[in-house]
Amino acid sequence: MEEQTKLGLEVGRVFSPAAPIDEVALFAGRTQQLRDVIDSINQRGQHAIIFGERGVGKTSLANVLSDYLETAGEQILAPHVNCDGTDNYSALWRKILSEIEIARKIRGMGFAAQPSTESICVADDLPEEITPDIVRRTLSFLGTRSLLIVIIDEFDRLPNGQVSRLFADTIKMLSDHSVPATLVVVGVADTVDELIQGHQSVERAMVQVRMPRMSREELNQIVRNALSRVDMKVETDALEYITLLSQGLPHYTHLLGLSAAREAIDYGHTEITMHYVESAITKAITKAQQTILSVYHKATMSPRKENLYTQVLLACALAKSDDLGYFAAADVREPMTIVMGKNYDIPTFSRHLNDFCEPTRGHVLQKVGAKHRFRFRFVNPLMQPFVIMQGLSAGLIDRPVLERLSRA
Repeated sequence: MEEQTKLGLEVGRVFSPAAPIDEVALFAGRTQQLRDVIDSINQRGQHAIIFGERGVGKTSLANVLSDYLETAGEQILAPHVNCDGTDNYSALWRKILSEIEIARKIRGMGFAAQPSTESICVADDLPEEITPDIVRRTLSFLGTRSLLIVIIDEFDRLPNGQVSRLFADTIKMLSDHSVPATLVVVGVADTVDELIQGHQSVERAMVQVRMPRMSREELNQIVRNALSRVDMKVETDALEYITLLSQGLPHYTHLLGLSAAREAIDYGHTEITMHYVESAITKAITKAQQTILSVYHKATMSPRKENLYTQVLLACALAKSDDLGYFAAADVREPMTIVMGKNYDIPTFSRHLNDFCEPTRGHVLQKVGAKHRFRFRFVNPLMQPFVIMQGLSAGLIDRPVLERLSRA
């Protein structure tokens, strides 16, 4: 029993559904994206922006950059901060530079006294209002001491307008002066538009690194890497089912891998089988984030028994989408027909699609485009696999249907 308890704790360290990966040994895939970001770091005057849907692993990639560069013998200085809605330009740079300390010599008292050193925070010497030129001079100074990479995460949470314009000015200034520092901005697709809008020259200074959803093989690698650390195995069918359910989002690969591994351990086994993955689905539904549970309930609840909200939302989750997660009403037709077992055309569910975009239905979908050409996507990408698992649990679809639609 003690050995089982220990193994249960160990799998909790190698699977990380609640937090981004910060260890190279547990990081999987993203070879091209890593190469693109590292290339920008190695090119003076180039900066990088990592963008994509929420939950695709952007922060994890940013977290392991330093480790990859340190293996090449580089001395790295890489402050990593998260933006929030209260930050302005000065506040954000003060937050960034508060992460950096430098040593300063202090002259001793008297002729024979030896000088000493003290550690000071870079932000302490800055004025109240920080300008792009102050940032340029500060980063120029710091960049002579080590390879300086400034990682600015959740950039899309900043207030629109002036902050984005000042950051665009900063990127251009750093590039024009060939400052030995690289900004790595992490955000959603809109972040790219905000930085470049009205400042087209910035585009030349930025490497745009799009993070698509992970491939099945990359997700398989996550599970294999984690289990190899704790001497556990997984059956091929069980592994394929975990990655199929994850829909390209590593959060669910970690969540299902962790739950399935602990189920196996509780029964005294060290191999994950399909039975344990099935049990993990139930646990994933019951332990989902409260925000997802609440929005799902609001989206599907109705006093009318014959309502179709649950089925239409499931069909949306199964619909073929583009690289940014958008799908058209026409893409919902086939999965809706399969879920219902008879032909369903767009007019029978178009009202439901529009309702899902309203606050009364939890604003579960986002709508863009013009009339007759609208496209939709899940506001929170993590909702999509959750909806699919709900559909499996309720018997509205089965694994063969999910596999067939995923290959379409």
